Amino acid sequence: MPATAQTTISDEALAAAGAQVRAALDGRAVVLVGMMGAGKSSVGRRLAKALDLPFVDADAEIEKAAGMSITDIFAKHGEPEFRAGERRVVARLLEEHPSVIATGGGAWMDDTTRAKVHARGVSVWLKAEIDTLLKRVKKRGGRPLLKTGDPEQVLRDLLAVREPVYAEADVTVVSREVPHEVMVSETLDELDRFLKGKA
Repeated sequence: MPATAQTTISDEALAAAGAQVRAALDGRAVVLVGMMGAGKSSVGRRLAKALDLPFVDADAEIEKAAGMSITDIFAKHGEPEFRAGERRVVARLLEEHPSVIATGGGAWMDDTTRAKVHARGVSVWLKAEIDTLLKRVKKRGGRPLLKTGDPEQVLRDLLAVREPVYAEADVTVVSREVPHEVMVSETLDELDRFLKGKA
């Protein structure tokens, strides 16, 4: 179901494509990885609807488990403690019912998390250009890693380290300024292609 920015894609068409992909997933989770601002939450919610699966935001689950915001976890306990909690939460989500999981930008950098996702799910890297990321993250606060220094330089430095690891994801979809249904359609197409290759 190739789509362009001008295409209008109906909910019915997305649901039909989603049903096909869901069957091929055979109980596995879909795990969205990528930088902050890549669209993991916004695309993930719509993708979950098309797949008729629950959507779970790993960051929200971490906050619930810790009883405090991610900003506060970073401030009070530091990044290593946050990453340990993130590892535990993602592992638990993968063991629960199949779902679409949006992970934080750094979750995929953890070797243990990547191994668990490869074993229990299908990973999708939402790859976005620096200009797109910058525009999106400026709209929202609460990004602890952007609190120090120049946000653009911080993003560039993070991308340089993370992109080679993100590239280990099963599927890559380019996140850009197109309607959400186009992103969902393209993600379903890529998942379908990947899963057929695994059959």
